[in-house]
Amino acid sequence: MTTLMIYAGTAADAPGTRTGGVPLVPPGFRWPRCHECDGPMQFLAQVRLDDIDSAESGLLSIFMCQNDPGLCDEWDATSGGNRAFVFELDQLTPAAVPPGDNVLLEETSEVAYVPLNDSEDYGEARERWRVESGRPVRDVLGQLGGLPAWLQFDETPTCAVCDLPMSFVVQIEEGHDYQTAINFGGGGCGYGFRCRSCTTAAFLWQR
Repeated sequence: MTTLMIYAGTAADAPGTRTGGVPLVPPGFRWPRCHECDGPMQFLAQVRLDDIDSAESGLLSIFMCQNDPGLCDEWDATSGGNRAFVFELDQLTPAAVPPGDNVLLEETSEVAYVPLNDSEDYGEARERWRVESGRPVRDVLGQLGGLPAWLQFDETPTCAVCDLPMSFVVQIEEGHDYQTAINFGGGGCGYGFRCRSCTTAAFLWQR
């Protein structure tokens, strides 16, 4: 089964899965800064883990440097140009946003889920949804769970704590509008992962 994430309009800073907006964070959270340029990262998305499995809990939150796009290795899971966190759901509040032109996306996008039970291929599922819905394929914001559709080769990250492969959570497209899109190099996809046992997380993108 493939669960598509569909653009459902501009949203407020809702507690659920969304792209953009102000991240919900726990007390004491410090906004991540890029290892290369030391600038504050851009918040991309948050994903509720219980949207994948009701037995799970937590919020995957993804950040990426956009201070000098292409110069800080923000596509790599381990270079320090991006960060991903898993937060417990209790006591989350909107983060204090640091100053900067590139710390928030220009649009907050609400997400609706469309499960396609007889489709396991993400690319085929996107095209099928486009035909059946009559909407543009850019309205597909990604997929939740399932198997990552790699644009290049398998780059499943390894947990830095337990040294085991992480579990795939979400694949994120650049967005429905070119003017407010996430910068994955033009036509790229982002991939979010987490380690179930260690509560660590990782992010990377391919083009």
